[in-house]
Amino acid sequence: MLVLSRQRDETIMIGDEIEITVVDIRGDKVRLGINAPRNVQVHRKEVYEAIKKENTASANVQIADLTRLETHVKRRAAGSGG
Repeated sequence: MLVLSRQRDETIMIGDEIEITVVDIRGDKVRLGINAPRNVQVHRKEVYEAIKKENTASANVQIADLTRLETHVKRRAAGSGG
């Protein structure tokens, strides 16, 4: 891990396109401003970890789940006259 010291209004660059500026420092909180291209996702780590966990759970579909879904869809289609 690279550790840098920055003061308020100072900036670091990540590559050519990501700019992180120290906007404010109050007590033990630091507010950061981040300029990044739209295709770069920026999340707080706890949000990133939650998204990652949900994506992993969603990708872990069992055959039994798909069978139940298929049965449900067929029942709905039969019930709607289609």
